[in-house]
Amino acid sequence: MTPAAHPAPQVQGFFDPATWTVTYVVHAGPGTACTIIDSVLDYDPKSGRTSHASANRVIEFVRRLDLKVAWILETHAHADHLSAAPYLRAQLGGRIGIGHRIQAVQKVFKGLFNLEPGFRPDGSQFDHLFEEGESFSFGALTGQVMAVPGHTPACVAYQVGDAVFAGDTIFMPDVGTARCDFPGGDARTLYRSVRKLLSLPPETRLFMCHDYPPAGRPVNFETTVAEQRERNIHVRDGISEDDFVAMRTQRDATLEMPMLILPAVQLNIRAGEMPPPEANGVSYVKIPLNAL
Repeated sequence: MTPAAHPAPQVQGFFDPATWTVTYVVHAGPGTACTIIDSVLDYDPKSGRTSHASANRVIEFVRRLDLKVAWILETHAHADHLSAAPYLRAQLGGRIGIGHRIQAVQKVFKGLFNLEPGFRPDGSQFDHLFEEGESFSFGALTGQVMAVPGHTPACVAYQVGDAVFAGDTIFMPDVGTARCDFPGGDARTLYRSVRKLLSLPPETRLFMCHDYPPAGRPVNFETTVAEQRERNIHVRDGISEDDFVAMRTQRDATLEMPMLILPAVQLNIRAGEMPPPEANGVSYVKIPLNAL
């Protein structure tokens, strides 16, 4: 699918400063169907309390424009924020979707966290598992799924018209690319996924899942293929796969784990649902010691 194959979608981004995450609402105008991508559940790591301020901003926008939610999509099982997908579905409707390789991620983390026997690593927690190249429709708009593994094995990007929602595969040109040292990550695979994105027409709009702006630059989360090919500090044209792998491997060895990785992954592999309550009615997340 080329960006010209479908009308240009309207895109509204919602930046969450606590996690540097951008949630997107994609639609064709007031009163139309829409898709929500990479939502955020607010989480206080000090108290373990969750809240819905970030998701409620999205809900207010959807209701104000009288949009009809068809899909609530995840680009991958995030390690830096918790998903609000179940809350959004309860408030607005829609189906929760993710790439089918989430099954591989679930198997790894079921073992790491020693999850309950009833947790099934088959993706059944989600309403739909997308295959590479699969299309989905919402109103007049059609999206297509692009497998872009490397950051995680299950990463996908969603292309809707001239817009691509790239997840954590690539960041703004002055930030570079995502880390590859999580379970199942691979720098060589990420390089090929990024070049797949950058083989799209130069005017294609790319929307980032995060922005970590250098000092002095305001937050920005939209760029183009042309800008990335010219200026991305990690994968611009002329940087070889071997050079990228060497850089990414060296850089990843210096990075700390994301602050919310332990609670985030445990909920996000469940499509954002809480773990089953224990006998006292409380849900718990586990902290595996010396395991990551």
